[in-house]
Amino acid sequence: MFFFNAQSNKTGSLNVGLMGGTFDPIHMGHLVTAEEARQQFNLDYVVFVPTGIPPHKDEKTVSFPEHRYLMTSLAVMSNPSFFVSRFEIDHAAPTYTIDTVRHFACGKESGLEVFFITGADAILEIFTWKDYEELLRLCTFIAVSRPGYSLDRFYESLDRSCPEMKHKVHLLEIPALAVSSTFIRERVALSKTIKYLTPEPVEQYIKKHGLYRVSL
Repeated sequence: MFFFNAQSNKTGSLNVGLMGGTFDPIHMGHLVTAEEARQQFNLDYVVFVPTGIPPHKDEKTVSFPEHRYLMTSLAVMSNPSFFVSRFEIDHAAPTYTIDTVRHFACGKESGLEVFFITGADAILEIFTWKDYEELLRLCTFIAVSRPGYSLDRFYESLDRSCPEMKHKVHLLEIPALAVSSTFIRERVALSKTIKYLTPEPVEQYIKKHGLYRVSL
């Protein structure tokens, strides 16, 4: 279980947002999204959970877990409301969203409320996720997308499959940021600057360890 050495909000509960991903590398878009979610949904903390062995990706195409964990830690160190969890990093086997949510939801009895932050496109696939009905019981989903995006079709599907869970998914609109981890890796490979696309400590870490360079 992940513990927080701080007081809960005024309601007596502790609202914690979980943000998973490979973070290869983490970038400004991740941080802007986390902060906006924190403010709009009254989250006490946002916990970044770097993926250990991604179940749906080729492990060989993803950077070493410890690199991704350290870059994420560097990126969030200036925000006292942001934390990084090693839960998935330290697992030898692939982990799924339900595994991570179960881990954090252990604190529900003591007033911990879990919010899972993910892309709106990803939430459309939730019916294919492992134990998705239990997921909807254990946490509230924050579906992040660009302004004007509609989840109407998703809600229609949710009404048919488990209508009692419709209130567990909320849309969070974030102005489009033309940055992605793939874009950053491509720029590094081409020896182009990534300044202002990712926090400076992460930029320096990438340079120091020679990450994303094309091997000749």
